Amino acid sequence: MITPTILARVGEAALLDGSASALRQRFPDLHFSECSEDDVSPRYRPAFTVEGYDLFLISGATGHCLEMTNDADAATGILIATKVDDE
Repeated sequence: MITPTILARVGEAALLDGSASALRQRFPDLHFSECSEDDVSPRYRPAFTVEGYDLFLISGATGHCLEMTNDADAATGILIATKVDDE
């Protein structure tokens, strides 16, 4: 389960260094993956947003592949999606 408090802490840490490797060091109990925001299906909504990043929930419940989820109770990790500048 990923609580709003955890999301806020990860968002705050992402402002310092939003790389998955840096976040893994700060939050060893969570799984992190990273991509660009334009790689995320529009059917998923960010669970939290900070300057430069959208945070999406992911689940590894199947034990095989990570899956995107909108269910915070089922989430086991966070996808850090770097926002794309549309200029």
